[in-house]
Amino acid sequence: MTLKALSLFAGAGGMDVGVTNAGFNVILASEIDPHACNTYRENHPNTIMIEGDINNNINEITQLKGIDIVIGGPPCQGFSVAGKMDASDPRSKLVFSYCEVVEKINPKAFIMENVKALGSLTKFENVRQEIFKRMEAAGYQVTMNILNAKDFGVPQSRERVFFIGVKKDFKPITSKNFEQFKKEAITLRKAIAHLGRAGSKNNPNITNAKITLAKKPILRKSPYAGMLFNGQGRPLNPDAWSSTLPASMGGNRTPIIDENQLYDNQTSWVEGYHRKIMIGQATNEYKEAPSRLRRLT
Repeated sequence: MTLKALSLFAGAGGMDVGVTNAGFNVILASEIDPHACNTYRENHPNTIMIEGDINNNINEITQLKGIDIVIGGPPCQGFSVAGKMDASDPRSKLVFSYCEVVEKINPKAFIMENVKALGSLTKFENVRQEIFKRMEAAGYQVTMNILNAKDFGVPQSRERVFFIGVKKDFKPITSKNFEQFKKEAITLRKAIAHLGRAGSKNNPNITNAKITLAKKPILRKSPYAGMLFNGQGRPLNPDAWSSTLPASMGGNRTPIIDENQLYDNQTSWVEGYHRKIMIGQATNEYKEAPSRLRRLT
């Protein structure tokens, strides 16, 4: 029997690829970003997509019956150290919209993903406690784990918090459950070597952003820590894994390897994600990829 999944804040469908590979059938997905929705539909044609604000669609979403697991990563901007870290940000409240759907759907399990800060900073303790309180009251054993993608073979250091709940007639998920899946991350060079240089047959996309020396370069002992070129693109070591790929990429903010900037299809490989169809302008594709494609595959 195939287990059924519901995907909230689905983005372009990265987390959905993971649960599909694990044997689940994603019946329905919810996402507000129209560009991400278009990409999702192309890559998951058999999944029903409900486009729009989840708070306007909760009644429709919760009509689903027989869902085994709810997955999703509510918007992280209000919790991210790269943002304002404001728990009162309306986007931060969407973790509770996720909880409401779980309460009404009553699946056997759920997985909620977000930035590390939500799981580690004292200022978000009340948010964490509210998640635990509501989900435990709904009959779940809830654990919180901070995991790094590079510990599971992905060529990118990307720490994220995972709230995982299972009904009380199942064994709770603990950190020990992840140990058997850990493996050494491959290098960035190995991950994208097959693509070739930007503009070549297997890597046809290029960026028009010019790479010039910065007027006020920032020098560090490590060549991968300073800022020698213009813009804010991070220099990446091809013989190690990538640093976290931010949602602000694009133009001269794109990561740099040997003075060649990574463009969209390379980025998806660095994220440990097999090539998928991306729809829309480049700025929208970057918005989809780092912040919306959720991976631990």
